[in-house]
Amino acid sequence: PVLALMPIPGEVDLLIAAELVEAGRAVLRGLITPDRTFVVASSHRAYAIGEKAALGDGIADGAKILAGVEQAARRSVMFDMAEKAASSGSVISSVLLGAVAGVDRLPFERADFDAAIRRGGIAVESSLEGFAAGFAASDEVAGEAVPAASRASAAPAGSRGRALRERVSEVFPRDARPLVLEGVRRVADYQDLAYADTYVDRLEPILALDDGGADGSHRLTGEAARHLALWMSYEDAARVADLKTRSERFERMREEVAAESDQLVYPVEFMHPSVQELCDVLPAPLGRFIMERRVLRGAVDRVINRDRHLPTGKLRGFVLLYFVAGLRRLRRFSYRYQRETKLIDRWLARITDAAPAQYDLAVEIARCQRLIKGYGDTHSRGMSNFDAIMEALPALRTRDDAAAAVCRLSEAALTDEDGVALQAALADATL
Repeated sequence: PVLALMPIPGEVDLLIAAELVEAGRAVLRGLITPDRTFVVASSHRAYAIGEKAALGDGIADGAKILAGVEQAARRSVMFDMAEKAASSGSVISSVLLGAVAGVDRLPFERADFDAAIRRGGIAVESSLEGFAAGFAASDEVAGEAVPAASRASAAPAGSRGRALRERVSEVFPRDARPLVLEGVRRVADYQDLAYADTYVDRLEPILALDDGGADGSHRLTGEAARHLALWMSYEDAARVADLKTRSERFERMREEVAAESDQLVYPVEFMHPSVQELCDVLPAPLGRFIMERRVLRGAVDRVINRDRHLPTGKLRGFVLLYFVAGLRRLRRFSYRYQRETKLIDRWLARITDAAPAQYDLAVEIARCQRLIKGYGDTHSRGMSNFDAIMEALPALRTRDDAAAAVCRLSEAALTDEDGVALQAALADATL
């Protein structure tokens, strides 16, 4: 083999990628060519910072990347190597090496790879198991790409959970039912089954106004179900702490670093709380009292608004986060819960008001909730954009293309963080 520090487009025989977008980037750089390049890549996704930070849906289309790699390569072997690594108790590099051996493009026998793993002396048995899984899978999927399997969500359990699922099945049409059930699962996990009942109660008036639209697809109910669940499970300090202290998260972290049973893993959480986040979880009268007094709000902010590193792998850090997570039981009395409830009810009223005469507009109003996400500054910016569009709604409703106009405004709001594109779009729309 000819080795070089820098691969040259058109001169690559074998390309290895531990994640799908890595392979996609190689296609864009011209490193994968149909005359010579064999590609071995995992089809799972590890989302890039740009995808996570995007104001809208910034996730790259995995199906397009898979198709692009297949078209560009002489031969491709792609499957979910992260899943294979997890099932074999190994790491993805072991599975990847097994797949490389399986495509038979290097001048080594399988025994040579086994011997090299044994000589390494680190996690030998699990590495050999992962290698074997990758080697076997490379034969099974040679020439075809197998996308990562989707994970089904667990529905609420118990007699009350079953009753809630039966209620959804009886009331909601088949095409909207999966989204409603996923919404029930999400809000029940966020708070409790009573909160999930409230979620369904809020959706039923919208369903009563949904005749299915021009295509009979019940788009309004589906969009309302999706975005109501997201809004009702807004991120506050209790939610973040709850997710960070769950046992499955610690198990996942151990798997990701391939920790042995006798090894300790100490995660350290980075926190930067603000006075707003503190007041959000306080009882409503106290939170409102602090936020409405500028001097007091500033004093509290100076005390708590600083970078903190919390070792949740140790008892002190874990207990502190566990206490914050426990505030979910008091969430219905919190300052933010009362604010969000009023905003949600106002948003739902706008949807039901528009639905009888302007079905498509009602759908776009429901979809405007996608502007509201995250917490802190991210949430404030999204809420500001949402409010700006809702304020313009009375003027927009008089237009023949009201639904399209609201859709354009939403897209503009997702274009930049400073709201410049939205302000320009609002000026054009309300002329």
